[in-house]
Amino acid sequence: MISLTLQEIAYAVAGELRLAGADTPGTPVSGVVDTDSRLLGEGDVFVAKPGETTDGHHFVAAAAREGIALAIVERPVDADVSQIVVADVVDALADLAREVVARVRAHGRLRVVGITGSNGKTTTKNFLARILADEGQTVAPRASYNNEVGAPVTMLRVTDDTEFLVGEFGAAGPGQIARLAGLVTPDVGVVLMVGLAHAGGFGGVEATQKAKTELVEAIRPGGVAVLNADDPRVAAMETAAVDGGVSVRWFGRSARADVRAEDIEVAADGTRCVIVSGEERYPLHLRVLGEHHIMNALAAITAAHVFGVSVADAVARLETVEIAERWRMQPLGSDRVRIINDAYNASPDSMSAALRTLAQITEPGQRKVAVLGAMSELGEAAGEGHDNVGLLAVRLRIERIVVVGQDARRLFLAAVGEGSWDGEAVFFPDADAAFDYLATELRDGDRVLVKSSNSAGLRFLGDRLGDLFS
Repeated sequence: MISLTLQEIAYAVAGELRLAGADTPGTPVSGVVDTDSRLLGEGDVFVAKPGETTDGHHFVAAAAREGIALAIVERPVDADVSQIVVADVVDALADLAREVVARVRAHGRLRVVGITGSNGKTTTKNFLARILADEGQTVAPRASYNNEVGAPVTMLRVTDDTEFLVGEFGAAGPGQIARLAGLVTPDVGVVLMVGLAHAGGFGGVEATQKAKTELVEAIRPGGVAVLNADDPRVAAMETAAVDGGVSVRWFGRSARADVRAEDIEVAADGTRCVIVSGEERYPLHLRVLGEHHIMNALAAITAAHVFGVSVADAVARLETVEIAERWRMQPLGSDRVRIINDAYNASPDSMSAALRTLAQITEPGQRKVAVLGAMSELGEAAGEGHDNVGLLAVRLRIERIVVVGQDARRLFLAAVGEGSWDGEAVFFPDADAAFDYLATELRDGDRVLVKSSNSAGLRFLGDRLGDLFS
């Protein structure tokens, strides 16, 4: 965080300053800001967030012994550290992020891009951060820091030398993207797709579309919306952009796109295509598995081009990216048994894309094995969503469909009903039982996809299988 005095922080978060030790209202603070006391040390700021299983206030005294400079709390704590008492620490975190970004923007060269979409946010964020890192100091979220806590924590990492802030904005309901994007009013907003991910929280895909449009509406006048030309729901956001004085750049595979992909080929060593921009054509070998990641790459290239990065440079930098993120189409195991661990997030769209990738990279003589768990937060679409994934797995002729967890049982029943009744589809109540089965069932030449929502926990099963066959 940039240097602010204790009084300036208290004013920014509308809190009551309680001094400790030799501190004065003018004492400067410039350390890391976080809600996890284990990540903090000398001079840092601890935001004592109450949680579902524990309360950050219980750790203020321990953090004080580690040398933190300030605790932001909802009630005073008996600890030897200055504290700012606020009504809601999450609101205070957002207010502090807004203040810090505004100050850096006023005195520096900071440019802000926000990314949203039902799928692909984290991958696109990583792609864009990699491209921009060669242009200047770039701040981007760790992992999937895209919620009401993670997004402001990322924003608070900017300094006076930061040139690019890449924000990833997720949401489980209406208004949340508007709130997060409103903290920074992005120069560029990227919308990847509108699908069924988290549709249960929004109340359906139409409400999801409206929520994703909140990012376009938050872009500052004169900014740029980077939109998916192939997704009709995203393309419809052009109206909101024009109404807000925002221009539009398009990415996709259609002729309308300013940056598009042609001649896509998927193989075990990655995905190849030709990136087309105007009259220029650039071959791209993306080492990240999956045809669907080409769209994420196009979005990142287009956003970077808004900031003056040539398409040629962006393509060259993307070719250095080895994985999108841990647990996202992450290759594990060995050439003997290849594990693709993609069990951090899941929706009907991403499940379908991952299964198609498995089919595309499996060569004759190799066996396709899909280890599938539940997709969460689909609301009323959950039943049909799981049915469709089970049907697709059979129609892609996946030789072994291993379904894990009661919440995914309907996927198993759909696969059996579609024709997978001769042992191709098997069901296990938990990951341990599935691991015991797979440890003896998998054989040389198998290509194994592990895919589920984060809550299903199959990412750890993928890691175990990767270790077993490495």
